Amino acid sequence: MKILKLSRVTLAAVLLLAGCKGFWNVSSSGGGCTSNCTTLSSGAFYVLNSNVGQVEIAGYSIVSGKLTPVTGSPYALPSGPYAIAIAPSGSFLYVSTQAGIFRYTIGSGGTLTPAGTTAFYPDFAAATMQVDATNSWLVEASGSGFIYAIPINSTDGSRSTTGTVQQLSLGVIPTIHQLAISPDNKNIFVALGPLGTAVIPFDANPATGSGPMPTVIGAPIAVKAAGGTAISVAVDPINRLFFIGELLATSGSSNTGGLRVFNYSSLSSGSAAEITGSPFASGGLTPTSILPIASGGYVYVANSTVSNSTTGNVSGFLVSSSGTTNSVTPLSTTVSAGVNPASLAEDSTSAVVLLVNSGGTPDLEAYAFDATTPGKLDSALTSSTGTDPVGASAIAALQ
Repeated sequence: MKILKLSRVTLAAVLLLAGCKGFWNVSSSGGGCTSNCTTLSSGAFYVLNSNVGQVEIAGYSIVSGKLTPVTGSPYALPSGPYAIAIAPSGSFLYVSTQAGIFRYTIGSGGTLTPAGTTAFYPDFAAATMQVDATNSWLVEASGSGFIYAIPINSTDGSRSTTGTVQQLSLGVIPTIHQLAISPDNKNIFVALGPLGTAVIPFDANPATGSGPMPTVIGAPIAVKAAGGTAISVAVDPINRLFFIGELLATSGSSNTGGLRVFNYSSLSSGSAAEITGSPFASGGLTPTSILPIASGGYVYVANSTVSNSTTGNVSGFLVSSSGTTNSVTPLSTTVSAGVNPASLAEDSTSAVVLLVNSGGTPDLEAYAFDATTPGKLDSALTSSTGTDPVGASAIAALQ
């Protein structure tokens, strides 16, 4: 699943902002797409629209440079959404709402079919969630202060008839922002705001039958600076590194958001170790979404707010390894975004980086990889995802 999302608390604030006008508009700013723009195509992806009157899933793909709705889109939701998660198999997805978590099957061309009208799971505060690599567990972090691992049928995502829901208390009721499961299925990371980032051991197939998570968790990774807040988290696709986006992670008078980078292997010794140079300036104040691309070569950070600007941006970083030493190098280019960037995703063809802006201007942006400058993103398409303002709060793409 290629997705990162806003927290419930942040979402509540940004939905008050207005979106953009205009539908299926090719960008004319920021330099524009420089290669293969008219033939740019993508796999299916899904946007959560959250404003009153347009509480829905909007499904699309890009075909020959044009945004194309999937059959049946948009799909109405029973109440305001929080998060969306797609199974790695690409067969089903979940959407958490104020009325609980709902399941959909994914058909040909990305068409969605709701699996009934009742909630798949009755958590009314599932702020962030992900399906594990075996397609056997839906893991979600609740605003009630718990992590839930819900056993599911790996074929269609229905509730498993053999397992039981596992519950892990976070000890307090924190501000839940984001959750990520490592690709090797051994750890869950949860950004807990000022409390830091929790690291929870995970085992999809425990030999003891005790469940995939421990009964208690250790102390979270503390924020870098007093007053800081952990708001985003992600893991390198080949388990070299994990990333935390924090407010006030770097020094200075402006754009003090930071990308903290840790060696994933250090978790085996029980102490998370930051790499040389970390934290890296994210390019803004609030690094709200982190996207390590599937190749492992780059990681991108969407900054929701930027000093002296009414819009956000996306910064890029080169990821490289020499033996057991991993390094991250900021790219020299930053691409402009809309108002309050909320969530990044990479499409299944690995040709397109997608971004939704909860404040609009525009709701959706698609970036292509530059043909001559490695890692550089070129704006290829911008669009609304409904009748603005829509409050596009999260995006997920098929793998």
